[in-house]
Amino acid sequence: MNLAAITRSRTLRLFVVLAAAAGLVTLVWWRGPDWGTVGDAFTVVRWQWVVAAIGLNLVSVLVRALAWNTVIDQAMPPPHPRFPLVFSAFSVGLFANAVLPGRIGELARVAVLTRKLPGRRGAWASLLGTVFAHRLFDLVPSLLLVIYVLLTAKVPHWAYTSLEVVLGLGFALLTFGIASAKLHQRSVLDELSRFQRVVVMARQGLAVLKSPLPALVAAVFQCLGWLCQLLAVYSAMRAFDIHAPLPAAALVLVLMNIATLFPLWPGNVGLVQAAVALPLISYGVAKAHGIAFGFGLQGIEASVGVGVGMLFLAREGLSFAMLRVMPGAEAAELAEDEAPAAEPRARARIPG
Repeated sequence: MNLAAITRSRTLRLFVVLAAAAGLVTLVWWRGPDWGTVGDAFTVVRWQWVVAAIGLNLVSVLVRALAWNTVIDQAMPPPHPRFPLVFSAFSVGLFANAVLPGRIGELARVAVLTRKLPGRRGAWASLLGTVFAHRLFDLVPSLLLVIYVLLTAKVPHWAYTSLEVVLGLGFALLTFGIASAKLHQRSVLDELSRFQRVVVMARQGLAVLKSPLPALVAAVFQCLGWLCQLLAVYSAMRAFDIHAPLPAAALVLVLMNIATLFPLWPGNVGLVQAAVALPLISYGVAKAHGIAFGFGLQGIEASVGVGVGMLFLAREGLSFAMLRVMPGAEAAELAEDEAPAAEPRARARIPG
């Protein structure tokens, strides 16, 4: 890609982010709440419920990491990375997704594991495939949650289209993933181009979809993770003295995930609060109170992702700056191809 194309791409991304930010600011200030009332909502927070919500989020992180570990065990030959390392990589990925735009965390968790698997050719691409498969298993509980919301919650008219689109795309992606796994055939890697090798090895991450029992285990872990998140939202509602039923918490969880699906800026702060507050109006929650709850809920989730992520970031000897320059799968594969050739040249310079 030439300099002009890169500049146009960056300009387009900047324009999209600025347009979204301007629209959000206009929405907040033109039809915004009384910010003094938003602040007052924090004075009635019951902290025992906040602690419960944080604990449930921690359990959610743990069981979702177990799901990814199950996927990795099916996609890669032994020796498999141990679960503590998988959990560490998963936590670093959560941190990166919380503080950086663009889903950098998906590359970050692959990078952490790859550093601990030296000499494993194609490890980067295969692990990237496991991330895609892991995200596919997210579709199982998310689709169940959307159906539950459509059947039980007071869904605003403006949200129906979003939920229906998510439902349709979810089923399409799940079908695509299963079909890709079934059509996968092993190829002689040396006969393929570099890009084709990356694609083939990345598809090996979908191997779990061809094994019914491990696939079921991974799906169950993901469902447990989402259930913990749902209960965490419900606990956070109690913390802010919001006594709406469980379907309201499910609606908040779904719309909050939709609001963060495309991270335009770190955390999509502001957009998340609107996505949380607006549907709660149907349950008699004032807009100011709902926005305060949105900030509190995002803070609870961020405290887990950022807190645990920073702990394991330090444990792995990584820095925040390193998360911003994660290489892509093709770049990593190129490095693996060039390393064996570079080593003999280096030895040749050593006088005998």
